[in-house]
Amino acid sequence: MPGPPAAIDAATFDRLLREHVPMAKGFGCETLEITRGRARLRLPFDPKLIRPGDTVSGPAIFTLADTALYAAVLSHTGLEPLAVTADMQLRFLRSAGRHTLLAEARLLKTGARLAVGEVRVWREGEEPDRLVALATGAYAIPSGASTP
Repeated sequence: MPGPPAAIDAATFDRLLREHVPMAKGFGCETLEITRGRARLRLPFDPKLIRPGDTVSGPAIFTLADTALYAAVLSHTGLEPLAVTADMQLRFLRSAGRHTLLAEARLLKTGARLAVGEVRVWREGEEPDRLVALATGAYAIPSGASTP
């Protein structure tokens, strides 16, 4: 039986990024899907994201993971732009190479003031268990936000 619907959809999240996160415009991240407690995003390959070693840079991968977790948090709280990263740890497991990346965030626990989740990042076209990176993190939720 399906759970409650997501508090926001992909189009609403994309609009929030455009209006409140200026760097998101140049980053190129695409929201593919948001369901309650989950979000899937795509980072198209762009040569401007490459670092020495001919691979997508760590900061680009971190930004993708952080943005995916933000989307998953907002799927729970609703449109709450002031939810902020409280903690994030990213483990690089293998090179991203010159590939488009996918990220899937999943909330593990939500409370009135904190949401904790994990993000899996892999190369598009490969199996999701062949991870490029794995992140865990927490988002602080402002006291005025609703947590249905």
